[in-house]
Amino acid sequence: MSVLSDQLVSIATMVYLLAMISHAVEYALGASRAKQVAAPSRELVGAAVGAASSGAVVDRSEDAGDLASGTSAAGGAVGTEPGTGSPSRADRTARRAELGGRIAVGLTVLAAALHLAALVTRGLAADRMPWGNMYEFVLTVSFIGVAAWLAVLVKWPYLRRLGLFLTLVMVLLVATAELVLYTPIVPLVPALNSYWFIVHVSTVVFSSGLFLLGAVPAVAYLMRAGYEDGKRSFPYTLAKRLPVAAGLERLTFVLHAFSFPIFTFGVIAGAIWAEAAWGRPWGWDPKETWAFISWVIYAGYLHARATPSVRRNVTAWLAILGFLTVMMNLFGVNIFFEGLHSYAGL
Repeated sequence: MSVLSDQLVSIATMVYLLAMISHAVEYALGASRAKQVAAPSRELVGAAVGAASSGAVVDRSEDAGDLASGTSAAGGAVGTEPGTGSPSRADRTARRAELGGRIAVGLTVLAAALHLAALVTRGLAADRMPWGNMYEFVLTVSFIGVAAWLAVLVKWPYLRRLGLFLTLVMVLLVATAELVLYTPIVPLVPALNSYWFIVHVSTVVFSSGLFLLGAVPAVAYLMRAGYEDGKRSFPYTLAKRLPVAAGLERLTFVLHAFSFPIFTFGVIAGAIWAEAAWGRPWGWDPKETWAFISWVIYAGYLHARATPSVRRNVTAWLAILGFLTVMMNLFGVNIFFEGLHSYAGL
């Protein structure tokens, strides 16, 4: 089972890479994201986007045509060569981009299934939940992130082009786990043989995966907002084909508003477990300290997001900063610090 799990991780990494390449093809060939699915866009954007009276979503990019009515920005018909009735070059390119996007989603689903199978077989081989070390933790967090992404796609399929950035993150995390963090299966240390292990670690893993996903639209929002404000330098030009900024910002908020209470419960559960195991609920162990820092930043993000006077760029940066502290807690603390949580290291 252990060998099978390792092989599945390797295959999943390659499939994530293929999905990323397919998303890149869609991103390169596709027109600007003028075509927004009206109903899901309204759900995410709401009144923050203009044209509230009609419920339409406005794309400010210069090549945005009226795809709903079948005309281009220049006023010509979309989809046929003039006088021939045959598909135009732009239409053929758009179809290739659409095919690339569909293939990318299919590959992401396949990679996620392989990813899940790798975790299940790892758990069966270890006869425990696969969260006993950094290798297993990173694999589980990344799986939660991609599973949540697929759920987002079901709800809001027009966000598909974010998949390029999400699959890039998946390739980096899963490959790092496989090539750098790999740890052979060993029994849990006695300190982890508790039902609190499942309660505490599962909630932290789940919320960390959602924070990972939430950081992707936060970065994309900053790029897209800059592009909509007229910035045409790198990296803002990469955002030309992304959904409108207001929708990305709203998605960032939805993900963090959902994950923060789960993370809070995980921190509290950890304190209760610490009281039972070590005789004190909190001792400013490096992991506890960085968990507290993450909690404060994410609480600050939600507070700032609820404050009308705070600019959305500021809240997006807070979301990104929060995720960086999560990564610091996962990688930096385990590698560079010693503490009571050292058994969760490499």
